[in-house]
Amino acid sequence: MPRRTLLSDRILEENGVLGEVNMLQSPLYFISLEPDLLSLELEDAFSDLYLRKDPTPIFTAAKALMGLQKTTGLFPRILGKGDNAKRLADLLLRMRDEEDVNVSADPTNTYLSEFGMTPSSVVDNLVIVSRESDFATALLTQLTYEGLIDETYGIRNSQVEVDTSIIGSATQQQQQNPTGVAQTAMKRKVQLDSSDKMYTTLRDANFAVVGPLLNKTARRLQADYETRHKADQSISDLKSFVAKLPSYQAEQASLKVHTSLAEDIMKSTRTDLFGRTLEIQQNLVAGADAGSMHDNIEELIARDVPLPKILRLLCLESCISGGLRPRDLETFKRSVLLAYGYQHLLTFASLEKMGLLVPKAANTGYLNPMAGNASGTTTDYVATRKALKLFVEDVDEADPSDVAYVFSGYAPLSVRIVQCALQKSYLASLTSARAGAAVAGGGGSNKSPATSAATQGWKGFEDVLARVKGATVDEVQRGADEGASRARAAVKGAGPAAAQTTTIVFFLGGITFAEIAALRFVGKQLGEKRRLVIATTGIISGDRAVGVAIEKGDLGS
Repeated sequence: MPRRTLLSDRILEENGVLGEVNMLQSPLYFISLEPDLLSLELEDAFSDLYLRKDPTPIFTAAKALMGLQKTTGLFPRILGKGDNAKRLADLLLRMRDEEDVNVSADPTNTYLSEFGMTPSSVVDNLVIVSRESDFATALLTQLTYEGLIDETYGIRNSQVEVDTSIIGSATQQQQQNPTGVAQTAMKRKVQLDSSDKMYTTLRDANFAVVGPLLNKTARRLQADYETRHKADQSISDLKSFVAKLPSYQAEQASLKVHTSLAEDIMKSTRTDLFGRTLEIQQNLVAGADAGSMHDNIEELIARDVPLPKILRLLCLESCISGGLRPRDLETFKRSVLLAYGYQHLLTFASLEKMGLLVPKAANTGYLNPMAGNASGTTTDYVATRKALKLFVEDVDEADPSDVAYVFSGYAPLSVRIVQCALQKSYLASLTSARAGAAVAGGGGSNKSPATSAATQGWKGFEDVLARVKGATVDEVQRGADEGASRARAAVKGAGPAAAQTTTIVFFLGGITFAEIAALRFVGKQLGEKRRLVIATTGIISGDRAVGVAIEKGDLGS
């Protein structure tokens, strides 16, 4: 089993088989979905942390990250934002202290050698982003190609199941099971990872430019395939063409699949429902008056729009505005209960428990503007929108210059938090008001300060991070033996890999595909000297976030 717990022992003991079985733990921890993406694949991590208040995902994440430290050395610096990020960082430090005690008590214990207790020269820092510090980004409709596939069909373990009427059936399936049942023939699994070269170029692009990219690829394949008709071809040319033929056929099959997927997704993106929903979301993140959106939401409820879509809009407004006015919240509750059933009284209770849909507290900011978010219970999106330039106008999706392209104008706050640690001068260049202070903290050009930023933590952005929900973490880990630390750095620095350092960004509570695309864009901006590795407890979306709170039962049954 992945982990032996007291509960599992108790269940076996109650059934009278505890003494008759041998139990071994075989934790998988991180699963490599992509070369730059590691996931614990904990499907219930979001609901465990925020609905059931179960800290088990934090412990599992700490064990997984501790395993990385045993391989690469200690993370020289641990940065984090959010209360759960603070708990994870404290647990990592506690596990490190426990290993120090184990090594000193038993010199023959090689579980974590003294060489492994020195700071790593490969990984420069760990940045932990807790999901509760930015619920709003997870609730937005993703606008990247991979994100829209997840929104439309749902991606699980880098695979998506699509109706064969959309993408056609696989030839191998037909050959292996020509008389298969209808259920098998109706669905086809498509692998979505870097093994598909075309998907690699499409997945992080805004959906608005996917069509031109597919058209460009189709024209190139057609031109390459027509070269076989040239009369002046030599035998070596024909041999070269035959050698490339399998790759042409594979790319052509991939082109057919992605063209079919894009056409089907486009049908939903052109609907009035999608347009109205996206308009409300864009207005909310841009800072428009939330009250002006209520009539539109009421209309969607009257049209019997799927409940998750409604709850995503209500939760988005609640997260951005610090809660809904009690009178408005009661009006929406009444409308939802009448339209979808009274069992959703439990749904609203769960959403409030998770902090996604709450009544707005009495505002004392007018009396004391400097108080801001002193309580730390909500994220002040008004302050962070200005300080971190969360909304960017006139975004070029075809040739983006900022991470805001993933939401066609909105830059994810979670990614901006990572940029506060890695791209100080770039964030300073976005707003002239913060240029002086942040340049002093980050200095240099867009790519050069990434190396120095790792040693500066949150310097220059302490004030704006105080406006974000949760604790701020900045811990420096030093080796038990300074001499061994310097020797390790010297040995590692002699190799060619010393020119590149790695930063691990860990999302506790889940990450969306749009945020993954944005972080990959940040990695490209940082240049070749820095590698960005994304780790998470699992992949989430807005529907999954609110779906765990929706009551599945029916009070009338």
